Amino acid sequence: MQDFSAAGLKRLGDFYRRSLAAARAMPLRGLSREERFERDYLVKVTEGRLFWLEDADQPHTNPQWYVNAGLDPNVYVARNYADATTRAKALTAFFRRIPLAAAQIKGNLRTPMPLSFARFGAAAFTGFGDYYAKDAVAAFAGVKDQRVLRDLKEAATSAGAAMTALGGYLEQQQRTANEAFPLGAARFSRMLAATEGVTIPLAELEAAGRADLARNRIALVAACTRFAPGQTVPACVAKMNADKPDGGPVAEARRQIPRLRAFVEAKDLVTIPGTEQALVEESPPYNRQNSAYIDPPGPFERGIPSIYYISPPDPSWDKATQDAFVPGKDDLLFTSVHEVMPGHFLQFLHANRSPSLFGRIFVGYAFAEGWAHYTEEMMWEAGLGDGSPSVHIGQLSNALLRDCRFLSAIGLHARGMTQEQSRAMFVEQCYQDEGNARQQSARGTYDPAYLNYTMGKLLIRRLRADWTATRGGRAGWKAFHDRFLSFGGPPIPLVRQEMMGEKTARALF
Repeated sequence: MQDFSAAGLKRLGDFYRRSLAAARAMPLRGLSREERFERDYLVKVTEGRLFWLEDADQPHTNPQWYVNAGLDPNVYVARNYADATTRAKALTAFFRRIPLAAAQIKGNLRTPMPLSFARFGAAAFTGFGDYYAKDAVAAFAGVKDQRVLRDLKEAATSAGAAMTALGGYLEQQQRTANEAFPLGAARFSRMLAATEGVTIPLAELEAAGRADLARNRIALVAACTRFAPGQTVPACVAKMNADKPDGGPVAEARRQIPRLRAFVEAKDLVTIPGTEQALVEESPPYNRQNSAYIDPPGPFERGIPSIYYISPPDPSWDKATQDAFVPGKDDLLFTSVHEVMPGHFLQFLHANRSPSLFGRIFVGYAFAEGWAHYTEEMMWEAGLGDGSPSVHIGQLSNALLRDCRFLSAIGLHARGMTQEQSRAMFVEQCYQDEGNARQQSARGTYDPAYLNYTMGKLLIRRLRADWTATRGGRAGWKAFHDRFLSFGGPPIPLVRQEMMGEKTARALF
């Protein structure tokens, strides 16, 4: 766990600046093409991390920064990298550092903060506290050494209490919270440049997102004409989502994954390296701000499964909202495509085998989420669902969700959009249920980069069109996918420059 003290944060910033200066000072004349690419990769990763640390100042403004900075003990619990006793001892050492970390986090976060930030932090930190003290300890019940178990329970109790208290503190901050979440247009543009190498004007970027929204809405109307003739689009989407999975979404996802793998292999869409598996579980209580996510193994782990987590509805919602939150089978199908096959799970199988060290270690937001979202439409284009309008509606529902994320990110942070206006857009323009709309409009305030799903998808689709234009078109898809994934996860403009042999890194939509 890193040092969250003021001195620790300064050291981290100084390290990034030194690394950036050293990389920029490399004499390009003496570097091979591969070395130059690695140098550019390192520069962009470091620029991005420095942006979040200092320009966005997230350690002092955004609880999400800490949630993503090493507070999750899942690696000790769910990864069988060593025997249970060894992992229990490591987890004990981790827990013993939590009380100090919690105190540092409380001291760092400035108040008043945006209401959505305080709510997110309260839920996340309280969830961590509950998980530390209960489920994390229960996972090691089989350890025979009673001293190891006693030490673990003592450390977990202390860590859980510290995190629960931090969550309670953020709960209290909701009374005086504000709506001062926007980055502002200038800083939002710096975010795109620093983290993803995208430097086009915001108006041009926004136009690309609106065009994708319009394209998907037109396709949805056409699919609904076949699936629910005479009904409104919201009624059509509701009909698709009314077909709930037997036994719940976790059980259904477990059934979907083997079928998706067989489809990818039958259509020869992309190489599937290795024999690793993806397991499916319910999301832990500290990480339910999104409907689903995947936890892949690290770049140097071998033979360890990924875990695809699916979140239950928020128990504070009314029954109708909870019921609507559970996805229909055809909606969930494309979540499984996104998270597992051929989305994140497959992408990380490739990344962990990348010839580039940086490609194995640093997988960027737009690369990972852009690829996973890209695969949803690609699988439909390849024939998943055999032309079923219900399946197409499931794919389009997911695409529209990401389109509204894209437009909400720009709107919330650069156009004066309110969180309520974002929620309404998710419902009215992208046909999302109320629970998802609430979650997603809130997420847009503290995760301004969640436009990367659609942005990355659009960059990949344009690159595929340009690269395969001279390589057989549709027949070149597998070669394109394998080549694209071989880079690991750099900013997509860098991948484009390398694959197309262009002089500069560009973002083309």
